[in-house]
Amino acid sequence: MTYGLMRVVALALATLGAAPVAAEHGPVGHYTARLSARDHFNSSGVRLTTVAAIIRQDRANVHRFGLIDGEDQPDNFFGVAQNRASLERLLARGSMGPGVARAIVNGEPLIHVDIYPGYVVVTVL
Repeated sequence: MTYGLMRVVALALATLGAAPVAAEHGPVGHYTARLSARDHFNSSGVRLTTVAAIIRQDRANVHRFGLIDGEDQPDNFFGVAQNRASLERLLARGSMGPGVARAIVNGEPLIHVDIYPGYVVVTVL
């Protein structure tokens, strides 16, 4: 193997090894929430049509407005408005299983959110 190729392989292995570091340390927070009908509308009554907007509204309902559904759990991260504003970016960097987005936008599922540094993982329960 040439020196140049060895450097490329070493760099690739180092990059792959660095990616799951946050996951190895586990989430920094997590919660379960029912995304009810009121979570699908903003405070002006406009229907929300994206996963990020619906989850963000749910967290605003819990933390800011005190509108807590029976299955909603609190979390320490999204109690801060700035963190709720980062939800779209966190979702883009995170993951959702197949059909999760459709279930959230078109229904009222019970979801679980694992919060990692820089991303979130959303599952439907």
